[in-house]
Order: sequence, then structure tokens, then C-alpha cells
Amino acid sequence: MPITPDSESFSFTSFALYWMVSGVAVLVTSKIVSGFRVSGFFTAVIAALAVAAANAVLWPVLFVLTLPLTLITLGLFLFILNGAVLKICAALLPGFQIESWWAAIFGSIVLSIMSSLLHYLLI
Repeated sequence: MPITPDSESFSFTSFALYWMVSGVAVLVTSKIVSGFRVSGFFTAVIAALAVAAANAVLWPVLFVLTLPLTLITLGLFLFILNGAVLKICAALLPGFQIESWWAAIFGSIVLSIMSSLLHYLLI
């Protein structure tokens, strides 16, 4: 059974492994999406932590504030919301750059797919 941060047998080692795989997902995303740049693996790992923190704290607030727009667009606005969270993280972290909104939106989609795939395969 895979060890995830919400399982009962959670430890710092499993958290570090989960975090490193998330960093690899950010690094792979930077290689796939043009305009989505990470200066190195250490920066990718820090970016993964920042994105996770922003998704835990900032994303729910933004989701509630934009709920009417999300309902009007039948959920498509969530792609823009995810891209906005990535752009905010990129603006705060040196070595992590997202050049355009399209890069942020496509980067959020690719990052979700890569993260899910790598976590499924490696953890």
C-alpha cells in the first residue's frame, strides 16, 4: 500500500519522498511546457512545496471568491484559477518563472498529470 501524507503510517521519510517526487514533477513540467521555467532541481523542490502550500491556503479562498464565475463557465474557470496559483508562486520564488497565462494554464494541467503519474508509479 502506498504511503501518502494522509495515511496512518506517515513519517518524515515518507513526506520527504512525496516532496521529492513532486519536485521531479515540477522539473518534468518545465521541460514539457514552454514558458514554464525552473532553474534546477532544488528550485523545483521548493516550488513544489510552495505550490502545495498555496493550494492548501490560497486556492480555497480564491475558489469561494470566484464560485459564481466558475459556475457560469461550467467549471472551466478552475483552469485559470490553477494557473493563477502557479503564477503567484512563480512571482514569489526566484528561479521559478512562468512567462504567460497560457504557460501557467497548460503548466497546471501538465503538472497535475505528471504529479499524479509519478506518484502512482514511484510511491
